[in-house]
Amino acid sequence: MQTLPNPATSTSQSEFDTVIKRRKTRPVKVADVTIGGGYPVVVQSMINEDTMDIDGSVAAIRRLHEIGCEIVRVTVPSVGHAKAVGEIKQKLRETYQDVPLVADVHHNGMKIALEVAKYVDKVRINPGLYVFEKPRPDRSEFTQSEFDEIGDKIRETLEPLVVSLRDQGKAMRIGVNHGSLAERMLFTYGDTPEGMVESAIEFLRICESLDFRNLVISLKASRVPVMIAAYRLMAKRMDELGMDYPLHLGVTEAGDGEYGRIKSTAGIATLLADGIGDTIRVSLTEAPEKEIPVCYSILQALGLRKTMVEYVACPSCGRTLFNLEEVLHKVREATKHLTGLDIAVMGCIVNGPGEMADADYGYVGKQPGFISLYRGREEIKKVPETQGVEELINLIKADGRWVDP
Repeated sequence: MQTLPNPATSTSQSEFDTVIKRRKTRPVKVADVTIGGGYPVVVQSMINEDTMDIDGSVAAIRRLHEIGCEIVRVTVPSVGHAKAVGEIKQKLRETYQDVPLVADVHHNGMKIALEVAKYVDKVRINPGLYVFEKPRPDRSEFTQSEFDEIGDKIRETLEPLVVSLRDQGKAMRIGVNHGSLAERMLFTYGDTPEGMVESAIEFLRICESLDFRNLVISLKASRVPVMIAAYRLMAKRMDELGMDYPLHLGVTEAGDGEYGRIKSTAGIATLLADGIGDTIRVSLTEAPEKEIPVCYSILQALGLRKTMVEYVACPSCGRTLFNLEEVLHKVREATKHLTGLDIAVMGCIVNGPGEMADADYGYVGKQPGFISLYRGREEIKKVPETQGVEELINLIKADGRWVDP
């Protein structure tokens, strides 16, 4: 269940504060989850299953939700798939619970979007593909009348979906992708963050003219500098226009393994540190379940959400008085279920007490064969290294902060 942040921790910040000051955005409800409005940054992902596979999709959605994915997206390439989403939603209610679902609609998806809007909590459309115009290889420019004519067609095509979502109290994500900008945006603004932003604003204005504001915006790119520039420009333009829509962050097609995680973190964390972003998705070429821990690790590292134990550990050096890697593993295995605690494991006394000053508990090498246990900055006792993990657990229990795994 989401809870609003404590106002006492989010006001009166100076330029030297270490707490991130998030950009103010309107709250957008997606079933029982709220994006923006000061609520915690929401974690999302997307299943790989064909939506026509009802049982497989239900199982995949449930797997993601059980490990902390708060909103799940499904692909909807046809009207048949849209109807299948209705069965998926119903089966989730009957066998598990009502998970917030987003439908991903792309090429010429007018009929598809209208059908699936009956069943999901949010519809994601791509401005570059929702009204898809086949590029003309002989074109060298768009006249203003041609530009406006296509704009009128977009409004005509988008209006029924906007009205449907508005009247149902549901949400829409306007999801711009750098790799699929509409041809007229490319000719007018180039293959640039500006083109991405103007594409999103065109759709925003249509929605606002129809009194629909339950909107989330994304401007994804596979290149991190482009993605960062697009989101920063979008935030700036919205501020200029008096818009306050929440932003969905992600680096699209980030790849897999270590580099995929680093690439996603570089883009997402940079913007979150600027205060930009209300929901995130790490896109990996791996099982979707692998994305969720990365999302929460990013949020925890920035102090935006705390969902696990925070371990502070030195990198080891010649002063280290025990096998730091081995001891850290033992401490983690014994305490990783104690959500909310900060535990420091430091190899020597030189930097240990200072570096772990903000930790709840410390495990510090003080002399060969012995470790010192700390509560905050206070040294509590010195014990043989062989008893270190056990005595750390006893200390946590004595403070009433232990829970059984």
